[in-house]
Amino acid sequence: MTSETETKSPPRKRDEEIIRIAGTMGRMRLLIGRRYIGRLAISRVGAGLELSHLDMLSLVRRLSRSQEVTVGALAEQMRLDHSRVSRVVADLVKRGVLRREASQEDARRTLVALTAEGVAWLDRMNEVKHEVIGQVLSDWNQEDLEAFSDLYERFVERFERHAVASDSPNAATGG
Repeated sequence: MTSETETKSPPRKRDEEIIRIAGTMGRMRLLIGRRYIGRLAISRVGAGLELSHLDMLSLVRRLSRSQEVTVGALAEQMRLDHSRVSRVVADLVKRGVLRREASQEDARRTLVALTAEGVAWLDRMNEVKHEVIGQVLSDWNQEDLEAFSDLYERFVERFERHAVASDSPNAATGG
């Protein structure tokens, strides 16, 4: 929104915008790499858990919305070896935030699920995340929030589809 007295800057070219977005993504990656929100949440919520625990609990919650969650599924999603994920799951079971249960589809399969304590812990972590994001966006108007939310979601969904497509076995061979 510009007033009549303000001069409009010339439109930037598509390539310039892509370069700008890539640079901003790099800055965001550094913030995410430092795990700012996760570390803040752990410092506030405590519970003796670590960042890797937060990742695991969040993934269990997300995957359980659409599928049975096994150690193998967790390992695949986290791109970690099965034995490492199994150890983290065992630790979280001991801490009372995850539980193992038999699959309703195949009783030979062991599933991983959040306990009530695990759900409560994740909810507290999300409260901290929402608080931080709310503070960062505190001076944005509703129109900007809605536009950013829609565009960011669309961008991430497209990025996920691109990543999944490039991870498929046929992507490298073109077939």
